[in-house]
Amino acid sequence: MAVRRVHPDQPAEFAFSAENFAWAQETIAKYPHGKQASAVIPLLWRAQEQSGGWLPEPAIRAVCDLLGMAHIRGMEVATFYTMFQLSPVGTKAHVQVCGTTPCMLRGSRDLISVCQHRINEHQHTPNEDGTLSWEEVECIGVCANAPVVQIGKDTYEDLTAEQFEEMLNGFAAGKPPKPGSQTGRTASCPSGGPTSLTDQSLYDGSTVDAWRKRFEETSDASDTVPAASPAPAAAAPPVHPAALTAMANAGLVKELEARGGGKAMSAGELDKIKADMLRDRAIAAARGDTEPELFREPRGGNGDDLSLIWGVADKMVEKLNAIGVWHFDQIAKWTPGNVAWFESQLDGFKGRVTREKWIEQAQKLASGWRPESKAGERPKD
Repeated sequence: MAVRRVHPDQPAEFAFSAENFAWAQETIAKYPHGKQASAVIPLLWRAQEQSGGWLPEPAIRAVCDLLGMAHIRGMEVATFYTMFQLSPVGTKAHVQVCGTTPCMLRGSRDLISVCQHRINEHQHTPNEDGTLSWEEVECIGVCANAPVVQIGKDTYEDLTAEQFEEMLNGFAAGKPPKPGSQTGRTASCPSGGPTSLTDQSLYDGSTVDAWRKRFEETSDASDTVPAASPAPAAAAPPVHPAALTAMANAGLVKELEARGGGKAMSAGELDKIKADMLRDRAIAAARGDTEPELFREPRGGNGDDLSLIWGVADKMVEKLNAIGVWHFDQIAKWTPGNVAWFESQLDGFKGRVTREKWIEQAQKLASGWRPESKAGERPKD
C-alpha cells in the first residue's frame, strides 16, 4: 500500500455541527462502556462528509478527543483506510473508478479516459473550478455489473463512456443521477432479464401447500399439521413415515412442556406446538441430521450434573433435559449428525458443542473424572 499522508494545507480547526454532534453522541452510545473508540470509523466518515468529502487533520483530532483516544490512533485509522480522503476533493463529486479485472475487461479504461479529459489528467487533483476529482481504486464489489464507479456512499453501474460523461455533467450541475445500474436492471440480474426460476407458480404459494399436503400424508393421524399451522419458508424433501414416527419419541413430552413455558395450554395450543416440533424435526431429518439417544426421564430417577461440562450453564441444563438429554454418556456418544440435530433444535448454538469440546468433556466425566477447577472456570485437561 502506498504511503498516505495528510495534506500540507489544513484548516485551523474543526467542530461538528450541532446536528452531527447529536448524531455522534447517539452513535457512541451504541457501543458498550469502555469500547467507545469502536465508533471511530463512522465518526471519521461523518467528519469527512461535513468537510466537503475530505478528512482534515483537525477533524481527526476532534474525533479522537470526543472518543477519548490518542490522536495517533485516529491517524492510524485514517491513513490505513482508503475510504478516507486526506486531501481536498471535488466539492460536488469525488469519483472512484474501479480498475480491477472484471471492470477493466468491461471498459473501465474508457471511464478513466473520460476522467482524464473531463476532470484532470492526474488523480486526486480537482478540476479548475474544484467541483470534481477522481481516482482509480481496487474492487468495489459489484463485479457482475461492471464497469462501476463509486461516488460517496453510492455506486453507479453498467456504465458506458457516454453515460459516464452525462453522469458527470449531472453532478457538476447539482443533479446527480439515480444510483445503481444505469441500464435499468435490478440488482445483479442478467442484463437480458431472468433466464431461470421464471415459473410464476414457484411464487404463488402452491409449492408450500404441496409440501404441507405431503407432510400431512406421511404423518400419523394424531400428528397431522393443522391447516392454520405456519408453513416453512422453503419446501423440504419428502420424509418417510417411519422416520417421522421415530422422531416423535420419548423426548417429545418434555420438549412440548419446554416450548410451552410450563404453563397450562389448551388442546389447540398443544397441537400447534407439537406440529411445529414435528415440522422442525422433519426438516432436520431430510437434511441428514441424526437425532441422538434421548430419554423421557433420567435413568434411576437422577440425572448427571451436566453443568460440570464447561459451557453448560443452568439454563442450558434445563434445555438439555427438556429434549431428553440427562447423562454424560448420552453426549459422549454424539456423532457429527447428532451435533447437527442438536444445533437445529436450539437457535444460536451453532458450533458451540465443537468449540467448547462438550463431547470430549462428557467422555471424561462419564468415566468418573471430575474437574478440579472452581465454578465458572474451564476444567483442566
